[in-house]
Amino acid sequence: MSTNVARTDDGWWVEHDGRLTRIRTGATTTAQLLADRPAVEKATAAPDPEGPPLGDVTLRSPVTVPARVVAQMVNYRSHARDSGIDPDTVPPTFFRKASGSVCGPTDDIRCPDHVGFLDYEVELGLVIGRRIDVGTVVSPDDLADVVAGLVVTNDVSARDVQLTRTQFYEAKSYPTFTPVGPFLTLVDGDELAALDRLRLTLSVNGEVRQDSTAADMIVKPARALTLLARFQALDAGDLVLTGTPGGTALKAPRPVVEKIGSLLPPAVKWKAFFKRQADNPLYLKDGDVVATTITEPVRGIDLGRQNNVVRGPARSVAR
Repeated sequence: MSTNVARTDDGWWVEHDGRLTRIRTGATTTAQLLADRPAVEKATAAPDPEGPPLGDVTLRSPVTVPARVVAQMVNYRSHARDSGIDPDTVPPTFFRKASGSVCGPTDDIRCPDHVGFLDYEVELGLVIGRRIDVGTVVSPDDLADVVAGLVVTNDVSARDVQLTRTQFYEAKSYPTFTPVGPFLTLVDGDELAALDRLRLTLSVNGEVRQDSTAADMIVKPARALTLLARFQALDAGDLVLTGTPGGTALKAPRPVVEKIGSLLPPAVKWKAFFKRQADNPLYLKDGDVVATTITEPVRGIDLGRQNNVVRGPARSVAR
């Protein structure tokens, strides 16, 4: 059975029915907590009926930094189609995010002044439980040996930086561009085997924008970790984002428009593209509330709910 672990400024907790039970541990990092599983199990076995209610505390990201933050690009069939890519031919691709982009599940998403097209991407995050050396092969049966838990993440993206400069790292690494949590949900092998049933949702101001199950993934976690381990080692406490479903603000242009755009110089093409994007009402703006969830009710898995308010985009996008 899954266990929801939360972090506050003064320690680690197990969540049970909306109340928190303190984990008696000296751990200050996610890696240290994962190494002290007896303390987690003790708190799980003896819920504190007088523990603080979940709503009375401010939760921090359960993934502590510094840590490696790695993401998969275009890893859902629906997102591939939105991007104008054939999901049967898209290659597995990874990129890094700065760990300084990680923030808590209720922190404000702060948009830099120079960013005008701010987008959202709900993603299932894998929290690594032990060292994965370069060359490691991870099978589906081995997944529970290397993945300790799951988290809700949001891969916030500055699309004008990403596309005009082909800078994924910068566009996705500004501070607060990776909300994580509220829980680190510790799972076992049976639960990891049922990942396809997890449902990812994202809404903006109550309007559902993304709603899909992980069954839409193109490259599943075991295969993704094997491919990543060809060149990148991972340690306990590192975070791997597994891609986003369709429904983001950014969509590929129509085929005719894309063909014409391919004939233009890059500077002219991107200027024209973002001139059209200025009429897209889906990009985030100041005051928007972004809510994300990942759940699987049959097994009682609930990774919790993020609620982040957007602050300070440079552009007021037409509604």
